[in-house]
Amino acid sequence: MRAFRRLLLMAALLGLWEAAARLLAIPAYILPPPSAVGVGLYRGFRSGIFIENIWITMLETFLGFVLGASTGFLLGTAVALSRRFEYYLYPIIIMFQAMPKVALAPLIIVWFGLDLTSKVINAGLVCFFPLMVNTIAGLRAADEDRISLMRSLAATPAQIFWMLRLPGALPSIFAGLEIAMIFALIGAIVAEFVGAQSGLGVLIQSMNFSMDVAGQFSVLFILSLIGLALNGIVTAVRRRVVFWDNNGRGHQLGGKP
Repeated sequence: MRAFRRLLLMAALLGLWEAAARLLAIPAYILPPPSAVGVGLYRGFRSGIFIENIWITMLETFLGFVLGASTGFLLGTAVALSRRFEYYLYPIIIMFQAMPKVALAPLIIVWFGLDLTSKVINAGLVCFFPLMVNTIAGLRAADEDRISLMRSLAATPAQIFWMLRLPGALPSIFAGLEIAMIFALIGAIVAEFVGAQSGLGVLIQSMNFSMDVAGQFSVLFILSLIGLALNGIVTAVRRRVVFWDNNGRGHQLGGKP
């Protein structure tokens, strides 16, 4: 029933958009109606150009997510468990995160070229910080009384980490993963805007040059569906792994890309 209501709401919004575009006679090069966007989707999939570029962007996103998530988890764990590591390296990480990734993307393209590597690195840089922050918050939220109890039972630091800190931090970590997955997609598209040979970002730019606004909206619609699907995958994994989390979500503490 809820899914039907969602679809009904989406259909109502699209109908309102179509009616407003036609009644107000809005030029198609400013705001095309949904019907024109649908035609753009049909043409793109029929020609195969959408499918080819979708897989490229998804590959960049997935590899960037793996790179950024693994780096964020490792750095977050090191910062949460080592005060010395936090004192010396955490300020450097914060300074690096403050740099706009749009400004770093041209340098990454120069250093690593126009191929897949530069897109993966840029996506990883954008998505690693939210997971790192959520990992730190989750690991440090462990109950000190339980930690003291395990120490009194001669538990090693590794046992405390795997049996107490990490399970308690999983809701926050998965919340960070949800954010990181979307940020990885954004990072891949930004890198494609700066310099690439293929991908949905390149497709948007080529359509912009040809004033195909309906085509641009169709690509944006595809990107929104990809983001929704990727978020759904992480959510489904979270529900299976963190089955004891009643509200289904940790505290989302990630920053902006």
